[in-house]
Amino acid sequence: VQLQAFRGGLVQAGGSLRLSCAASGRTFSSYVMGWFRQVPGKEREFVAAISRNGGFTSYADSVKDRFTISRDNAANTVYLQMDSLKPEDTAVYYCAAARRWGAKEPVEYDYWGHGTLVTVFS
Repeated sequence: VQLQAFRGGLVQAGGSLRLSCAASGRTFSSYVMGWFRQVPGKEREFVAAISRNGGFTSYADSVKDRFTISRDNAANTVYLQMDSLKPEDTAVYYCAAARRWGAKEPVEYDYWGHGTLVTVFS
């Protein structure tokens, strides 16, 4: 499956942004989908994941209650709604696909999008 993330951008602290990730191929619904982020000089970190049918979600503590992951299997798209953004949320955000629920390490994800930059200014 090929992934492409969209809708990054520049937003003021306290604002919102919604990232989208479109997938090609017919097997999108067979994958757990996740979002990661990375800043220069740091390791890529887990942000959120959603199960194959969207019934289960998982979040990093740093984004819990502010970010919401969702998916539309008919449209082969996964979303990340980001609210109450903080400057420390500034990063390149990546979507990724995994075969196993519970995967939170980058190495556990099989396919990656190219990333989209989110910049939060105060």
